Amino acid sequence: MSAFLGLGITHYPMIIGADKHMAGILRWTLQDPDIPASAKDPGNWPESMVAEWSDDDGTAAAAHHRKALRENLAKCRDALDEFQPDLVIVWGDDQYENFREEVVPPFCVLAYSDLDVHPFAMVNERGNPNFWGLPDDTTFVLHGDVDASRSLTDTLINDGFDIAYSYRKREGAHFPHAILNTQLFLDYDHVGQEFPYPIVPITVNCYGEHAIARRGGFARFADIAEEQLDPVGPSPKRCFDLGRAIARAYRDTDKRIALVASSSWSHAFLHDKGWHIRPDTDADQRLYDALVAGDFDTWQQITGREVVDAGQHEMLNWFCLLGAVAELGLTLSWSTLVPSDIFNSNKCFAVYEEKE
Repeated sequence: MSAFLGLGITHYPMIIGADKHMAGILRWTLQDPDIPASAKDPGNWPESMVAEWSDDDGTAAAAHHRKALRENLAKCRDALDEFQPDLVIVWGDDQYENFREEVVPPFCVLAYSDLDVHPFAMVNERGNPNFWGLPDDTTFVLHGDVDASRSLTDTLINDGFDIAYSYRKREGAHFPHAILNTQLFLDYDHVGQEFPYPIVPITVNCYGEHAIARRGGFARFADIAEEQLDPVGPSPKRCFDLGRAIARAYRDTDKRIALVASSSWSHAFLHDKGWHIRPDTDADQRLYDALVAGDFDTWQQITGREVVDAGQHEMLNWFCLLGAVAELGLTLSWSTLVPSDIFNSNKCFAVYEEKE
């Protein structure tokens, strides 16, 4: 008989590095000459943001932010260990990693076997030492399951859900960090030990119209003014439907399946209307309130345009999770929203379990 666990976590890369670098995205943003001086002026920031920024560019606040994230990640890992899954299905965005100019699918199952990955490659490029003081060239094994990935792809296609698949990561590109950091962060307090559960990664084209235009990353407003937008990504409803389809794929098996959405919520560097200064906390709070209330209707009414305008691109991974939760009738047993004005994004955590 099948069994299911749902988890929502963040893969926020900045907690890989040191506290003094955690607000680096905001510091970089404040150097953009095309952002109005009034938006950059702390005198016009909300009190919560001024308090976080303080007189040390957020270094002290970073330690408190890291502590909250570690504690919440540990709760999710405890739930995972108690559940003892056979497979961990992870929805994560692809930020110009495998998805590049040659092909950008809406969704892709990464049918990989065990793979050596470099968890600190991104922070190394920015001259940011890793939090654990490990060698820059540290690698760990991300355990895959090729047969399970193939079988899931077959089942989804036969269920009418056309989906891409990949047998090999792109040469010369980073492994999708949304997936890599999921394993790293669920193992945050045990880095260096072997993560015991095989992962079936599903990458989502969360960046949609900005996938190639911004190469999955930051952009100056001068560049935005001239950018040629890409076709849109999958709609929130389609992501919700993918979650439902994956739940159906495993419902009549004997597998213990953990379903994981990996992303922070609104991102400041994607929130164009807010001058990339702060995430759209109001939009996040609306969806968090609906999540706590089990109000899937509100989630399903959100449009792709609303997601992009709020900088919530990566939240499409959470729409996938909630689709599975709705299909399976899982119950929210714990959640929390960790807001932040200066650390680029608000972070949500959740544990969904089967009713007893």
